[in-house]
Amino acid sequence: MNALIINCSPVRNGATAEIVRIVTEELSKKYTAKSICIDDHSFGFCKGCRTCHDTARCVQNDDHSLFMYDFENADIIVSVAPSYWADVPAQFKAFIDRCTPWCNTHEPHAKLRSGKKGYAIALRTGPNMKECAKIIGTIEHFYGHMEIECCGGLGLCSVEYKEAVEPRKAEITSFCDTI
Repeated sequence: MNALIINCSPVRNGATAEIVRIVTEELSKKYTAKSICIDDHSFGFCKGCRTCHDTARCVQNDDHSLFMYDFENADIIVSVAPSYWADVPAQFKAFIDRCTPWCNTHEPHAKLRSGKKGYAIALRTGPNMKECAKIIGTIEHFYGHMEIECCGGLGLCSVEYKEAVEPRKAEITSFCDTI
């Protein structure tokens, strides 16, 4: 089975990246694991043209299709997102918006291979777990429209810098044991 772990932050060496590293290391013990950063691909914003509602294809030709190739090949998807103003980073939101051709709210729509399981990890600098719950909710909402089964989430508060991740490693690895 293949696991895809996504750094939903454009920062390649911060706290989110460290969590992705730990998750990838843990899941590699059970699965073929691949990690990517949202910033690995370059794609434009959704233009809102709705052409995909009739064709199940986006009119734009960019790296979004490469990102979707990784999604298609994964059996397990773990999205790790920091809080950017109480929600997912804009780069990840732009990716979600571009997934409209796969959204199950209109026909025709493109479809990913069935049976995928999705997990979410949210982190934020402050102590309020409600913000983590909102981020996890955004990811689960996205998974639902992509017909990816939502299987669990982990919220991590008071994590601002990479150094704050190590004391939380047991919590992260325990979450990975459930995947």
